[in-house]
Amino acid sequence: MSDVVIASDREDAEAAERVVEHHAELAGRLATLVQATTKATSEKETWGARDRLVDWVHGELLPHAEAEEQSLYPAAAERAELTVLVREMVAEHHAIRDLVDRLTQATSPGDAIAAAGALQAVLDIHLHKENDVVLPALVASTDHSVAELLDGMHAILGTTPAAAEAAGHTCACGHEDGEATPELDARSIPHAIRHATIIGALDTVAPGHDLILLAPHDPLPLLAQLEEREPGAFDVDYLQRGPETWRLRFRRH
Repeated sequence: MSDVVIASDREDAEAAERVVEHHAELAGRLATLVQATTKATSEKETWGARDRLVDWVHGELLPHAEAEEQSLYPAAAERAELTVLVREMVAEHHAIRDLVDRLTQATSPGDAIAAAGALQAVLDIHLHKENDVVLPALVASTDHSVAELLDGMHAILGTTPAAAEAAGHTCACGHEDGEATPELDARSIPHAIRHATIIGALDTVAPGHDLILLAPHDPLPLLAQLEEREPGAFDVDYLQRGPETWRLRFRRH
């Protein structure tokens, strides 16, 4: 979200922050799954990574988009300055669905890689619009409660914030031995959403598999947060300790 947001209600501001954090988690998961597809070293590996990406999109990303269209977007569209933008964002949801169809129907690794990259590009732009324009406008408005809109989304999805937090890692990615280890460069990710993005990426790591993290400092607060969220879930090895970059390997038990 923007650094300066005039909130009509503290609860709404906190709800909007939770939405931004969830968007960061989605972006982290997608980035890791797309990277597994684009950096695969064999056709078998490409198709396996493609299938995991498609399963995740259908299981998490598209239901989230549909819940937004039923709860968040109608409220935003009531504001004159957001009406056209909301139409564009609904169109982007359609574009995401079309790209998933292209990904599913790809007949060559090149087609799959192109569709996966386009999917990530569209979602990145889409999430920026929601975080930087739609949510701040709704938070500043007294017409709707962002907290209630978020509750409406959870009701549509059949989840609650507490249940989602308690669920922790639920990915059944089915990685196979010999696949390239995904790498997340967190140095350019904005500080406010860095942890959420990394956590989203780590949620895609299957038991016995790794994620390499590049961080701009020793990520001790992140390690503490992960341990609180999923005690003992990862072995962490430092591959590089500064001075400008910290490189860590996370292996899920």
